[in-house]
Amino acid sequence: MTTVMQNLTVKEPNRIVIKIGSSLLCDSKNNIDFKFLQDISHQVSCLVKYKKEAVIVSSGAIALGMHALGLSQRPKKLHELQAAAAIGQNELMNTYCGFFKKALSDREILGAQVLLTWEDFNDRRRYLNAKNTLFALLRHNAVPVINENDTVSTDEIKFGDNDRLSALVASLISADLLVILSDVDGLLSKDRQTLIKVVDEITPKIRELACPSSKKACVGGMITKIEAAKIAVESGIPCVIANGSRKDILSLVLKEPSENGTLFLPKKGLAARDRWIAFASKPKGKIAVDDGAKKALLNRKSLLAVGIFGVDGQFQPADIVSIVDKQGDEFARGKISVGSKHLEKIKGSRFAKEIIHCDNIVIL
Repeated sequence: MTTVMQNLTVKEPNRIVIKIGSSLLCDSKNNIDFKFLQDISHQVSCLVKYKKEAVIVSSGAIALGMHALGLSQRPKKLHELQAAAAIGQNELMNTYCGFFKKALSDREILGAQVLLTWEDFNDRRRYLNAKNTLFALLRHNAVPVINENDTVSTDEIKFGDNDRLSALVASLISADLLVILSDVDGLLSKDRQTLIKVVDEITPKIRELACPSSKKACVGGMITKIEAAKIAVESGIPCVIANGSRKDILSLVLKEPSENGTLFLPKKGLAARDRWIAFASKPKGKIAVDDGAKKALLNRKSLLAVGIFGVDGQFQPADIVSIVDKQGDEFARGKISVGSKHLEKIKGSRFAKEIIHCDNIVIL
């Protein structure tokens, strides 16, 4: 392990999640870069050979489907997009698995397709099942290749981008490192000339570097990578954003992460169940609390009805809800004990039972 790695207090990673962006897989005309796919498959195969556990989160299904169908324009209708994804996902897996098999002369690396939607994270039982399946694949030295299930995903259950999906997967399996590969070297300074090598905290200033202009320009790109990095570091997982087109980039990142991309240093990390509450489940509603309740929650107390002045959305007991302050800013999430209809009746009252027990609250 290098001095750089030791100085930054990031342990040598064994379980690695690698996110591969669509900008690396195809050009502006949707031509697929099979040479890149072959190279990255070889790099991942070498990780497995040297006893690392590797998980790939890969975009590219729709682009490959368009390529196979001879389409020059991205379909606008949902069912046409999903048809392209169905064809393209098969092409994507065939390509990865073919390259895995040819990567090493002394052994064959197996690839495994895993398609996920928000519902697989939102439902606690499905979440744990996905986790156990991935662990079983890693025990067999297979490489799970994960993508959003675009064939069935609708707006209500879409992740929105694979950056977020990769961070949720890293949190799900308690990875040692998340590597987000793109066509950029990492997070750049305000003048766009200098690479930010290490980020020890994701502050508003760091977010501004990811989104230097209007909100419209913040859709996708670096801002989603910063949000993914935040999920990772809050889960106790370091994250590196690096340029996937550099030769042997995975080996370089593992040796000296801060010299070959932007390294986001991990925090202490939430417990596994708390990570599910905080990041993996979509809140079913929103509860607004007063200053006294906010102070109590920040001091690890339970949420009582007397401190609640607003209820938004429809939810049932055991659903995850967002907790916001008087300014409307979310500062916590929790697993609620009463439904929204009942809570509307008792909010602000001296109701005896806790609305959310302190053990079921995560401060963000």
